[in-house]
Amino acid sequence: MLTHIATFAYHLTTYNLYVAIAMKSNLVVVMPDLVVKDNRLIQASYVLGVAEQRMMLLAIVGARETGLGIDSTTLLTVRAEDYARHFGVTRQAAYMALQDAVETLFNRRATVDVYDSRKDRMRLMTVRWVTAMDYNESEASVTLRFGHEVVPLVTRLEEQFTSYELQQIAGLTSSYAIRLYEMLMMWKVAGKTPVFEIQQFRIQLGLDTNVYQRIEAFKRRVLDLAVSQINEHTDIVASYEK
Repeated sequence: MLTHIATFAYHLTTYNLYVAIAMKSNLVVVMPDLVVKDNRLIQASYVLGVAEQRMMLLAIVGARETGLGIDSTTLLTVRAEDYARHFGVTRQAAYMALQDAVETLFNRRATVDVYDSRKDRMRLMTVRWVTAMDYNESEASVTLRFGHEVVPLVTRLEEQFTSYELQQIAGLTSSYAIRLYEMLMMWKVAGKTPVFEIQQFRIQLGLDTNVYQRIEAFKRRVLDLAVSQINEHTDIVASYEK
């Protein structure tokens, strides 16, 4: 049974894409781990692998669960056992995922709107996700510190924020599916139809400029895969047509 349907549209340079979203109603949620992100972060330009995204989401949940608030000096811990439990992988796979993510995440950047007090306006700036991180092999955990600009984008609760339960993306193994799910949830709450040209859409999905440039490859390897995983594993049903 579907209880809510909203339709959204892209206007791409090569074709129009209409995305319909329906909420599934037969879900029972007990004490969800809530992921909260500023819409600016969801719309930001960045590339993260699946393990990196998962580790960041666990850190975001951990930051909110402290109940004490965090700042750019706060150290957060992501444990392999939590990674394995949330994402349905073995402990060994979780260990390896965290080790690999530590090797790459420190150098990852995002391009996001940041307030410039001198000019009293927002401006696009490139920021680091984290400013410090370390893998503790004996404890099978990662300790990290969010960047100064990132902290307010993942800790506050305001109207421009999108939230969802961590369990909803646990079954998504495509980084594009995770990004698309967050974008769809943002649009559902906002109730507005975005108009993007294809290059901007690719950027928001985290695609490099030289990857899947042909529309057929983009649909098959990115869009269709993401929609299929979202429909199978999350609380929404998405569909699109040209």
